[in-house]
Amino acid sequence: MNHTKKNLFAEYGWWTLGIALAWLVPVCYHEGYWLFDHWHLSSPLTDKVLFHVRDTGWLDPSKARLIIFFFLVVSCVGMAEGKAARFSRRVCWRCIWIGAVGFLGGPLIFARAGDLVTTYASFLLATVGGFFLFQVGCIQLLRHYPLNREIKDPFGKSQGGFPQEERKLDSDFSLHLRGEYAYKGEKKESWINLLNPRRGILVLGSPGSGKSRFIVEPLLRQWMEKGHALFLFDYKYDALTRLAFEYFGRYRNHFPDAMRFYSINFSDLSRSHRCNLLDPSTLDWPTDALGAARTILLSMNPSWAEKQGEFFVESPINFLGAIIWWLRKHKSGQFCTLPHAIEMAQLPYDKLFTLLNTEPEIQTLINPFIVAYRNKTFEMLDGQITSAKIPLARLASPNVYFVLTGNDCSLQLNDPTAPKILCLGGDPARQEALAPVLSLYIDRINTLCNRPGRVPLALFCDEFATVRAYSMTSTIATGRSNNLVPLIAVQDLTQLRTRYSRDEAELFLTITGNLFCGQVGGATADWVSKRFPRIQRERISVSENDDRSSVNTSQQWEPTVEAATIAGLSAGEFVGLVADDPGQEMEYKAFHARLIRESAEDAAVKSTLPVLRQADEKMAMEAFRQVKEDIKKSCDEECGRILNDRGLMGFVVK
Repeated sequence: MNHTKKNLFAEYGWWTLGIALAWLVPVCYHEGYWLFDHWHLSSPLTDKVLFHVRDTGWLDPSKARLIIFFFLVVSCVGMAEGKAARFSRRVCWRCIWIGAVGFLGGPLIFARAGDLVTTYASFLLATVGGFFLFQVGCIQLLRHYPLNREIKDPFGKSQGGFPQEERKLDSDFSLHLRGEYAYKGEKKESWINLLNPRRGILVLGSPGSGKSRFIVEPLLRQWMEKGHALFLFDYKYDALTRLAFEYFGRYRNHFPDAMRFYSINFSDLSRSHRCNLLDPSTLDWPTDALGAARTILLSMNPSWAEKQGEFFVESPINFLGAIIWWLRKHKSGQFCTLPHAIEMAQLPYDKLFTLLNTEPEIQTLINPFIVAYRNKTFEMLDGQITSAKIPLARLASPNVYFVLTGNDCSLQLNDPTAPKILCLGGDPARQEALAPVLSLYIDRINTLCNRPGRVPLALFCDEFATVRAYSMTSTIATGRSNNLVPLIAVQDLTQLRTRYSRDEAELFLTITGNLFCGQVGGATADWVSKRFPRIQRERISVSENDDRSSVNTSQQWEPTVEAATIAGLSAGEFVGLVADDPGQEMEYKAFHARLIRESAEDAAVKSTLPVLRQADEKMAMEAFRQVKEDIKKSCDEECGRILNDRGLMGFVVK
């Protein structure tokens, strides 16, 4: 069915034809009244009405015909739409001319005296026949030249759209967004129901499309209103962090008494908590240390994502992983922090290899380096180790050392005894330098929190493509049973591939159950368009030649949302698909709507983050020097112990 609105003529075509016919009957009766009176077909009542109307002048032959002619033309314009012409243009013009002459010139027949019946019959034939002949010719001709030939909807928006969910559905973890969509030429209100956000939420959209304002911020408010634990990656610190802090105060009575709010950033140390990324209590196996090393180095070297498994990629990872695990075992992990690992990597080869060689669990990791050192293949050895040392050197700054060597909070955010809200702040001006640390924070949180028996936790990661936390795929895939709600927002597929390999980026896109997509183009728009089911639409085609035109109607299966439509979305306008729950299925999962923020969400953020300490550059530099002193002193003591122990002399590397 064609859902375009009909024009005014088409809407009232039959009504105007009825008016014309209703006017034609009294006109014909009035002009042949003398014959009807002669046949005794008149009555006092009809005569009284007829004479009263005649006195008004509306039955005057010329005036009445012009009025009837006007309504006839209007009816022809309306009745001409939507069908093909049956006659050629030449035949149509002949019908129009003959009909107009017969209808308008009918009264001239009375100028010739003759038999009354024959004269009036000729008059009726000319008038009524001309009326209908003109009507047929005019309608057929207009079908050759439709008045709506100008396309007022070149992109077919009025024919687009599809039915969407208009009910607000609730579940234990449900989140909702209110929207407005167009269907059958009408605007309707809708609800985007995230009945099962634990299946993952992926938000795509170019800068300015409204990802944060229309999706992340409303969902953040709803989640905090439920009183659950939260991790928030605020790339443009501190916009979302202050919003989360305000919601924490607003809904404080919804949270358990043990809930605490923490904020970590590397720009304003006075408002940043300190947190050790490599807390020894969270490193249970050497593979944990290797996973941390992989996250750090692949974040620093995005091109390595496509080369995992190669010699000069795996070697630096093993080297850094071995250092982290040695620090984890040394003195019960007293110096197991990333800054200490960075400083330890700068030690001379003989001292460093000797220390690492004493730890049995990492001897197999460090053995290739020791062999290369003893064989004096220094060019290869330098290539392996320098690939780790050079990127790590970018993190050697007082602010980073200060934050990463403290222990104000743990990363087990969904611990039932101590649930937390943790906001991690990024810095666009220092993106490349901080990306490894931020990535490791997200990676460690995913690993530590994706465990059974914990409280519900949401992980909101805005601008997720600026970090590399591949463990998020495991959270999306398996976190549902542990009540984790992962939300990642990226600009498009190309941006995601800058930090991850092609296969890894595709995995993020394919395993998420809930999808929001704002304005994007290229491969991302094509991919999103293909996720929608196809819809059946009616298409009308018009073919014309010199003599006639024809209209064909057909049903065609077409994409519900075209890639070009996605590329042309306005700010705040999103398309997508949502997932439902077993036993609470939704008929309409797809949506294309303009999202509407609730008035309560539009209030200005008035909260400011609390000052935790009076931090200055001197304090950060003191932490920086302390790390260097810790490594120097600890390694010297350990080397002295090894050299003075005959049982350990075999581990000395020279």
